[in-house]
Amino acid sequence: MVQVPETTLRAIAEQLDRPVEGDPETAICGVASIVSAGPGDLVFARASNYLEALSPGAAAAVIAPDGVDVGDRAALRSDQPELDFASALEWMTRAWRPAPGVDPDATVAPDAELDPSVHVGPRAVIGAGAVIGAGTVLHAGSVVCAGARVGRDCIVHPTAVIREGAEVGDRVWIHASAVIGNEGYGYTFDTNGRPRKIPQVGRVVLEDDVEIGAGTTVQRGSLDATRIGRNAKIGDLCVIGHNSVVGEDVMMIGHTAIAGSVTIERGAIIMGQVAIGGHLTIGAGALIGARSGIHKDVRPQARVYGSPAMEERAWHRSTAAVSRLPELFRRVRDLERRTDGGDGEPES
Repeated sequence: MVQVPETTLRAIAEQLDRPVEGDPETAICGVASIVSAGPGDLVFARASNYLEALSPGAAAAVIAPDGVDVGDRAALRSDQPELDFASALEWMTRAWRPAPGVDPDATVAPDAELDPSVHVGPRAVIGAGAVIGAGTVLHAGSVVCAGARVGRDCIVHPTAVIREGAEVGDRVWIHASAVIGNEGYGYTFDTNGRPRKIPQVGRVVLEDDVEIGAGTTVQRGSLDATRIGRNAKIGDLCVIGHNSVVGEDVMMIGHTAIAGSVTIERGAIIMGQVAIGGHLTIGAGALIGARSGIHKDVRPQARVYGSPAMEERAWHRSTAAVSRLPELFRRVRDLERRTDGGDGEPES
């Protein structure tokens, strides 16, 4: 279980606008999965069979759909129990944010603009002309460089860096060691054929409600802006190349790498360890399977897998065919030996 500030089921129900079944004054002091729940915990269940793992006396209350038997426990009835559990957890843990104020070990430029409700942790650095919105938390060792703007109610975790001129919207989470606005990989060649750097002078824009995973880098545009759309969720250790545009509600799992000038349209899902070549478009609502290599545009709503990637049905056929290759080779060698008098041995 995880302890949370004690509250009542009534208070949670009011936040979620859900009906209470049982005692509304039931005390809630923790949250847990069904298998680890103890007294005083809130859990959720999608169906009755999920509750079979609850030990006697475990869980003070359950968020569950109508008709799910919760025994003698109190319940909040919901047709979206997991979503409501997430909302309840977010509300109950709001007090975990540190108090406003600037730590004495932080460095803040004299002309930086900080709302009085901002928290700045030890050894954090805020550069000249930076603007930090109300309720934002900058944890220890985080850096907001000159001219960057960070909106309201953001969380910037330890050692994350927001580079010069970057623009971060409201309610954005940037996890540890992420870098927003580092220079992109842009080079040309001189007359001797040696690579020469092209200065990357654009910026990065993170719209409202974006989340950036730990260790992820979002490269600044070479001349324009790299943009991450509203409510996009980027996993850990991803690389987003310069001038790319990631649309609203896109989900990108960890270890994905996107080359420059890629457009990912709204609601696409990019699974782990995907590589996407430059100047391509991933259509709205597309799904790209894990470890796929994308070398051409992907149409909206497509489901593609593999490297090189192909649409799902073709990928299943190809995978099935590959699994049959050893047997096919053996049969061909046997056939050659019988018809041509070859002396080759059958494949094992």
